[in-house]
Amino acid sequence: MSGAGAGLAAGGAGAAGAAPAGTRELELKAVVPDPAALAARLAAAGAALTFRGVMRDRRYDRPDGSLVARDEVLRVRAFEPRGAGAAHAELTFKGPTQRTNGYKEREELQFGVEDAAAAGAALERLGYAVSDVIDRAVEYHEVAGAAVRIEWYPRMDVLVEVEGAPEEIERAALVTGIPRGDFTAERLLDFAARYRERTGREPVLRLDLLAPGERPGWPQWAARP
Repeated sequence: MSGAGAGLAAGGAGAAGAAPAGTRELELKAVVPDPAALAARLAAAGAALTFRGVMRDRRYDRPDGSLVARDEVLRVRAFEPRGAGAAHAELTFKGPTQRTNGYKEREELQFGVEDAAAAGAALERLGYAVSDVIDRAVEYHEVAGAAVRIEWYPRMDVLVEVEGAPEEIERAALVTGIPRGDFTAERLLDFAARYRERTGREPVLRLDLLAPGERPGWPQWAARP
């Protein structure tokens, strides 16, 4: 997790703060069976809502796929708020995934950029090309010292990601009311595969791949104002 509301890896709440060199992010994810119940539990625990809006990821790679082959990520992320706040973006590099005491851990280098399109164009001038696209509606909350992000995809389960130090993750996971055993260090594609196996439907993580006329599985507030 990064950017708006990321307590461990980024700067201030709701801002595209710069992560110091060598930042290690620790996180877990889980499927959210009842988003309304999760929001209610977070509010009851005094969680601060630091961002609500649409988050658009564009991942870049060399033509030979060398970044993916090394399990590295080069990403431009754009934040489009719904409500108060200004749009912003960030450029992020992530190192290979590790599993540390059951948590997903990666090195993360990140800094804010004024223009996501310009940042992408600069990467393309350097020989990179868009290799993956992910669009989602998100809410960032801060609770129990951790950053909690609720994620709605165009067509897939709603997920929650919890990031922080181990003790912060454990406290925040308890606040969610989701069984601790449901939280894993798996990747997003693993959650997508389970959705496909369970429902028989193809998960869709980017808006332009939805069927004609199909509405994304997002909250009503995520519609463009």
